[in-house]
Amino acid sequence: MYRASDRVEQDEWLGEIEATAETLDLGTQARSHAVDLFLSTLPEEERSKRASMAASIYVGALVAGEERSQTAVAEAADVSRLTIQQRWKELIEHVGLDAPEW
Repeated sequence: MYRASDRVEQDEWLGEIEATAETLDLGTQARSHAVDLFLSTLPEEERSKRASMAASIYVGALVAGEERSQTAVAEAADVSRLTIQQRWKELIEHVGLDAPEW
């Protein structure tokens, strides 16, 4: 869970999520999931936030049924595909789902 003040403090990153989601043509539900995941798992280190943002978008899209490839999300978020690959399972388990074995 996150505090309401986190939305204000992370406004720049929420804008990044919105811009990336727009590039990927994601719907409202996927965007909302991505924001909630990002704010709920917010890393302390600034350098980790872009990776967290990208993984949150990927998982938000999966949970909303708007799956996008790791490559597509990585390109839109300006990270490597490996960055998403290393982080997404932890996030999906954070929302209470079992990560697939594939």
